[in-house]
Amino acid sequence: MKRILVFGMNQNPGGVESFIMNYFREFNREKLALDFLCNSNDKIAYEDELISKGARIFHLTARSKNPVRYYWEMYRFFKKYASDYQAIWVNINSLANIDYLKFARYFGIPVRIVHSHNSQNMDTKLREKLHNHNRDRIEKWATDFWACSHEAAKWFYNQETIGKVKIIPNAINMNASIFSSEARNKIRTDYALDNKFVLGHVGRLHFQKNQEFMIRVLAKLQEFRNDVCLVLVGQGEDLDKLKLLAEELSVQDKVYFVGVQSNISEWLSAFDLFFFPSKFEGLPLAPLEAQANGLPILLSEEAMPQEAKINENIFYYSLKADEERWAKFLDEMIRTTTRLDYEDIRDNFEKSGYDIKIAAQNLEKQLLELV
Repeated sequence: MKRILVFGMNQNPGGVESFIMNYFREFNREKLALDFLCNSNDKIAYEDELISKGARIFHLTARSKNPVRYYWEMYRFFKKYASDYQAIWVNINSLANIDYLKFARYFGIPVRIVHSHNSQNMDTKLREKLHNHNRDRIEKWATDFWACSHEAAKWFYNQETIGKVKIIPNAINMNASIFSSEARNKIRTDYALDNKFVLGHVGRLHFQKNQEFMIRVLAKLQEFRNDVCLVLVGQGEDLDKLKLLAEELSVQDKVYFVGVQSNISEWLSAFDLFFFPSKFEGLPLAPLEAQANGLPILLSEEAMPQEAKINENIFYYSLKADEERWAKFLDEMIRTTTRLDYEDIRDNFEKSGYDIKIAAQNLEKQLLELV
């Protein structure tokens, strides 16, 4: 059995965490064991499940809280455990902090994979400078270079490295997201959505996800149809600001903030259209799950690469267009697009490369060949 150390999980069950878990659940644990290194003492997402399936979880003090303790704990960890691992797999949104790769190299972990999950800087200017600095030196510390999409690769790596990058699909379990009329009816009844057309969104309440723009588009849409509402599934630092904006635009009774939910597939079933106008992404899982549910989807051109378009009822629109043009485009979609049935979705996913059963077999084979 080969053992790999994974970095990239934190407390929030977001896209990177879901990506890792989708593959972890499918890997043959008699051949490939994954352990997890976390830069926080807080419990990470899915920790109980990981432990129940044999994974070890190692917590370090966050560098931002106590840098001296962080480096000391990192040193002690790698000195004690590095010999247990044939590889380290670092899942990150930027190269601002590559300490894990540096320690792994110093203590002799032979295979060091860095995996890009974003296509644009979402941190401070300082971290952007650190990312650019490390990008030109990453081949000193890593041996293998992965990305979730071609766009994520182009931003993350320099021209010398880009030719060595492997694209690893953000594959999902299609059957975990299939439409349920029972779940749809229950949620729509519980939240009094029965007579409404529901625009739905799943994501952290954060400037990257662009929920402010969604609310402004919704306000414009009210000018020519009043049966539409917006349901936002997720939590984040922009919550209070978004609530205030909804009040300012007099759509507070049309916007539903339902927080973090564990039953995402049921919420997808309750939606009528999935709305995802992100400012930038790597390759987000939420629109893939929405496609598995059969939902019509409207994304920004910046939100998801065309390579992840699986179904035909998914449409792209530019963020260069104003809210009124988006509202008119949405109105047209509401009148002309419908949810796909299971048979069509299944065929599309089997051909796409985003079916986790197939993708996990391929990635497991790649990892075993590396180590």
